[in-house]
Amino acid sequence: MKPNPLIQIRNVPVSVGVLQNLYKDLKAPEEKIRALEKDGQLIRLKRGLYVVNSQLSGIETSYALCANHIYGPSYLSLHWALRHYGLIPERVFTLTSVTTKRSRVFQNDLGRFSYYQTVPEYFSIGITHCNEHGVCYLLATPEKALCDMILYDNYLPDRSVTALETYLEDDLRFDTDALRDFDAKIIEQCAAQGRKKEILNNLVKIIKQ
Repeated sequence: MKPNPLIQIRNVPVSVGVLQNLYKDLKAPEEKIRALEKDGQLIRLKRGLYVVNSQLSGIETSYALCANHIYGPSYLSLHWALRHYGLIPERVFTLTSVTTKRSRVFQNDLGRFSYYQTVPEYFSIGITHCNEHGVCYLLATPEKALCDMILYDNYLPDRSVTALETYLEDDLRFDTDALRDFDAKIIEQCAAQGRKKEILNNLVKIIKQ
């Protein structure tokens, strides 16, 4: 019995074109793909993009890598990244990302994926690579994730340093002890892009005090 060709894909999201190539000897590879999805061997991330079910591949699905692939260029940030770093206590059920494209939300069998739009100049600041489950994905640094949180949070206090400290401790329940290890230069670069500049500069003051 031939091994299932899907196993070679592992846990990397693939386009429908890649899947069609696996079954190019069949008369109707599109029907085969639909059947594999119905059978649960493939999980549809969005139209034309799939990931192999981890029960078949034997490798844990990287939700983070899927987030990068569903809509890009993008990097994981905001609530998801802050929780990933252990900077906020609450569990996060939406994978939150930042992109240079327009804001979008995707819902699939893995969960909810949301994307916030920004300009390319700001996008490129404070991005790192994270290795997980044998793959590598783009993730905001802790400093950039907090800046993104501040920029995209509709509720923010007034522009004083004291109000920002209250926001971090009471609203975000942020681990403010971790700020002593933050790289203020990343936040200064974000502030230089102009959005909520005064609040981000206050964050720099908190870090340096």
